[in-house]
Amino acid sequence: MDFRQSQPGLFDAAATCLVDDALGRIDYHAGFVPAAAAADAFGALLREVPWHAERRRMYEREVDTPRLLASYALDAAVPPAIAALVPRVAAQAGAPFTHVGLNLYRDERDSVAPHNDHLEELQPGQPIALISLGATREMVIRAKRPPRRVLRLPLEAGSLLLMSYATQLHYDHGVPKQRTPVGARISLAFRVRRPAAERARY
Repeated sequence: MDFRQSQPGLFDAAATCLVDDALGRIDYHAGFVPAAAAADAFGALLREVPWHAERRRMYEREVDTPRLLASYALDAAVPPAIAALVPRVAAQAGAPFTHVGLNLYRDERDSVAPHNDHLEELQPGQPIALISLGATREMVIRAKRPPRRVLRLPLEAGSLLLMSYATQLHYDHGVPKQRTPVGARISLAFRVRRPAAERARY
């Protein structure tokens, strides 16, 4: 799929193209959600979402994931703040999103290590859309192979980050810990997931 042609709404004056090459496309849209609406959505999700912690194996021991998580299938009941975002994000990305994953970064100590999304779960050719709410946190986007281009992007409240499917093959992204105090941030990652039968064969 040609990311540029399939998403005609992406290229308005408020969108900034960060990457556009053979390795994929990444666009950042500051103020995609108006400030008041972003603040309301942040407060509602902080209260209403059943956040949970996970434990993962790292360096031969189990550790707590340094953030809280939640997820929803978009064909089921979702919090009103998410339901209000779905049609606008889907229209902007030109994608029939099926799921949203949420991360709650409680303070500067919470983070996510550099990674790409699980390819076995993604529908090939479909983009990923990331909405940020709450405090601004820096995302580091790094090419996997030389020349290792590095982008350090402050994700502001109400912003939308769009990554083409190809970027998951060629770039890692992560949110590092901070040395200075920072408030809570919620991210919503909209994805088109493969049907379960296809994921089992991947």
